[in-house]
Amino acid sequence: MKTYLVGGAVRDALMGHPGADRDWVVVGGTPEALVAQGFQPVGRDFPVFLHPDTHEEYALARTERKTARGYHGFAVHAAPNVTLEQDLARRDLTINAIAQDANGLRVDPYGGERDIEAKVLRHVTHAFREDPVRILRLARFAARFADFTVAPETMALMREMVEDGEVDALVSERVWQELSRGLMAPRPSRMLQVLRACGALKRLLPEVDKLYGIPQRADYHPEIDCGIHLEMVLDQSARLNTPLEVRFACLCHDLGKGTTPADVLPRHIGHEQRSEKLTRALCERWRVPVECKELAELVAREHGNIHQSGSFGAEAVWRLLVRCDALRRPERFLSALQACACDARGRLGKEDEAYLQGPRLALLLQAAQSVSSASVSAQALQDGLKGPAVGARLEAARLAAIAHAL
Repeated sequence: MKTYLVGGAVRDALMGHPGADRDWVVVGGTPEALVAQGFQPVGRDFPVFLHPDTHEEYALARTERKTARGYHGFAVHAAPNVTLEQDLARRDLTINAIAQDANGLRVDPYGGERDIEAKVLRHVTHAFREDPVRILRLARFAARFADFTVAPETMALMREMVEDGEVDALVSERVWQELSRGLMAPRPSRMLQVLRACGALKRLLPEVDKLYGIPQRADYHPEIDCGIHLEMVLDQSARLNTPLEVRFACLCHDLGKGTTPADVLPRHIGHEQRSEKLTRALCERWRVPVECKELAELVAREHGNIHQSGSFGAEAVWRLLVRCDALRRPERFLSALQACACDARGRLGKEDEAYLQGPRLALLLQAAQSVSSASVSAQALQDGLKGPAVGARLEAARLAAIAHAL
């Protein structure tokens, strides 16, 4: 029985990146032998075990056979006679199909080191086409390793998979898992580019795909194309090191522009409301976590107003804060301002411009928060006010605080 370090840990060490989680494959072993050594079985669909001390994952060498469409359509075969090369053959990309033994010697039967050197993302074998999740995985690897290209034969294979309907069988949990990891990569735009090139973007995120080729006003958007603008916004969100919720809001903020009637282009009047509706449907389809969904809907609806808020007086600012539920959820409002900053800077030639609306609204929110609701309400009750009149007194105090700050 021999164990090998495999996958991301080997790849990242070769590329000089910080260490990834370590995964191991066991060749010549059996479940009984691992359990006898204290390993804890955890795999439901195939034999995976946790090391008794390190708790790292050890999987028995295995092969897979396609039995049905989608991510779960596999029959797994794990046995002592499965070789390391057979196990590596079922992996997605050559750069992830390198193993290393206990002495540091690498086993690379499919040219992974060569492709790391050449900066190429290439499928290992034709078995790649059996798992549609691999399309998403490759796209998010492209977002992580932005200077890598996709091998032409791999792109052709992914197009075949899309045309054959494989991506239509993907389950929401895996789609969201891979999309979210791609959004958190250094160049999220590359994920969209790869998915679009193979046709998967149109199947998985048709609302996003429709943005490409849609024009915008050149005086505000020198990059013109709505899809290119979205890519620039996403890359700004990575550049500013924003959290996932903000990056997802950036992804969804302009979806409504893809449904603007052709006779009113390049203007996109009312696209914010359309964006909110499309964002809600997208989130339901892929079961997006609630914190991402709520921020994305807020940004889709209000980003135009936030952009224009530099000219707002106290009453308009107050109404914006109320619509955004900013006093009750200030952290979410500040995240919305982050997304709007990415939107403003995600334009050709505007990448380094200051976004003054963000700090301005943050200060005005602080002014409104500085009003003590308990003190104002107590005074209102002492003055004989009741019910809605107390609320009106509190609102007036907050308006006055915003006006004073302005």
